[in-house]
Amino acid sequence: MRPEDVDLPEDALSEAFLAATGPGGQNVNKVATAVQLRVDLFRLGLHPDVYERLKQIAGSRVTGAGELLITARRFRTQDANRTDARARLAEMIAQAHIAPRKRKATRPSKAAKAKRVEQKRQRSGVKQTRGKVTFD
Repeated sequence: MRPEDVDLPEDALSEAFLAATGPGGQNVNKVATAVQLRVDLFRLGLHPDVYERLKQIAGSRVTGAGELLITARRFRTQDANRTDARARLAEMIAQAHIAPRKRKATRPSKAAKAKRVEQKRQRSGVKQTRGKVTFD
């Protein structure tokens, strides 16, 4: 699934605007351009496996109430930060839809085992030749 294909229901989202930090002079002090996007994960209607993977991806950004907090303050305008926050949310959801591959158990071949044993034998031989030198 691509981030463009993710459908975000508006009733699951709520936004708050904060004063951004960092450089920007007077603009930072006067205008609340940073966006804090709150997403109610239960209202997204995700499959339980996808929901668990999303919680894993989001990590500490998920609150105890099951809300995902995304703060966007990269840009100098509210609109750009709002778009950025929603794009990051869509990227997370798209990532959560990708199921991990099952690990297939494999065994080393006979040739690989023989090669490993031969290398051990050679190394052992090198170490055997090391020792105290006696002057008889």
